[in-house]
Amino acid sequence: MITREHVRDLLESPESDATLIVVGGRAEVVSAAELDSDPYRGAVEITSRDDLADELAAGTPPERELDALASRLDAMAARLGA
Repeated sequence: MITREHVRDLLESPESDATLIVVGGRAEVVSAAELDSDPYRGAVEITSRDDLADELAAGTPPERELDALASRLDAMAARLGA
């Protein structure tokens, strides 16, 4: 469900409040402001860009690190029932 592309999109998002969510069985990166809109009602928030960036060293993470993050976030989403 959550792939390295989702992690990359989150980290590179121009939105200051970018958030990775799962809604309707699919992962998306949206701004926190969008979470109150009808298409995203009931979405499960997985992590924010700021929270994820705090865990990473400066610079662009290598692909294998993106894969590991995606796997960890996917497991978290499953535990949250997303």
